[in-house]
Amino acid sequence: MAAEEEPERTYTWEGDYERTWEAIREDEKGSLQATVDDIIQRVKRKRLLDKPTNVRLGMMRHLFVVVDMSHCMEDQDLKPNRLACTVKLLEHFIEEYFDQNPISQIGIITTSNMRAEKLTELGGNPKRHIQALEKCNDKACVKEPSVQNALEVAANTLRHMPGHASREVLIILGSLTTCDPSNIHETITAMKEHNIRCSVIGLAAEIRICRKLCNTTNGTYGVILDESHFKDLLMEHTTPPPATANTEPSPIRMGFPQHLLHTEKDKVDKPSMCMCHLDSKGSEGFSSGGYFCPQCNSKYCELPIECKVCGLTLVSAPHLARSFHHLFPLGNFKEIQRNSIDNSDVIFCQACQIHLTDQSVYQCPKCSNLFCLDCELFIHESLHSCPGTSFVSWMCQH
Repeated sequence: MAAEEEPERTYTWEGDYERTWEAIREDEKGSLQATVDDIIQRVKRKRLLDKPTNVRLGMMRHLFVVVDMSHCMEDQDLKPNRLACTVKLLEHFIEEYFDQNPISQIGIITTSNMRAEKLTELGGNPKRHIQALEKCNDKACVKEPSVQNALEVAANTLRHMPGHASREVLIILGSLTTCDPSNIHETITAMKEHNIRCSVIGLAAEIRICRKLCNTTNGTYGVILDESHFKDLLMEHTTPPPATANTEPSPIRMGFPQHLLHTEKDKVDKPSMCMCHLDSKGSEGFSSGGYFCPQCNSKYCELPIECKVCGLTLVSAPHLARSFHHLFPLGNFKEIQRNSIDNSDVIFCQACQIHLTDQSVYQCPKCSNLFCLDCELFIHESLHSCPGTSFVSWMCQH
């Protein structure tokens, strides 16, 4: 099916009703707790099981987050209002984004009054983006947003990114309308040509033009149900998306600059402006310290970044090491019933050493150790390596 074609589906009220009550079953004691626990476990593991396997990912990501600042963001269906809730969740999202994607960059764009402006440039410093977001709470929400202007502002930067990098736009839209200066369909076509993946999170209802934007650029589109669902939709974008067919596979030259207070002893008292703040009007970035490019000696105040002079990608070694788990992700653990294990009354979680009382436990396919649900989620989402397998490997080496 072509990307521009709308998926054929019926509305909820046009289909058959679902017998949701049949999913609730009593145990032999007449309690519903076992069914409730099973539903909670399935919800917790849904995000983990939905991750694609054996798919090439775009690890070096360049993402612009577009925040709607129109009058619709003052609605109070999210507490205290849509804008404050969005800012709070985005702060957590940015921290999680850089934790999962240490060699990636993010930027923020706001749209209101039929215009779009860049709040922060692409960068790898989460504190700078969070500080800029906090100031949005003091700004007025004015008139209508412009999705087209926001896309063009993002495209002006993303189209110059290297071909091996992932180019993405995430739009958080509270309005049901967009006021654009020209034909937005031409902009959507241009986003596809520039290989920019556009996704939308709607705070009100589904909009046809947003659906077409996501389908054309291979993005995702979701409409929130509540604040918890809003957070889940945001967290889905912390995982690198699958690389597109026209992403250029090529070796990447990288530099690993050390943080120095000066380059030469006689330049201790001679501060200079870093390249990332060269166009700023303030004094930020004017100091004697920084990260100096090993190839052209240009100075920068944060990593990762691409050198504006020689084009070398500058990262730190820990950033690269933390991205390793995307290349070789940890396999899913096998879910087994506790009753099928010998001495099931005296088994403990290998990680937290808690006594396992849930009906389902999770077993590593390599080391065969058992884990509780919370530890299994922590291992896959944060640790990215099985502690039991790591211990066995360490014992073999020693």
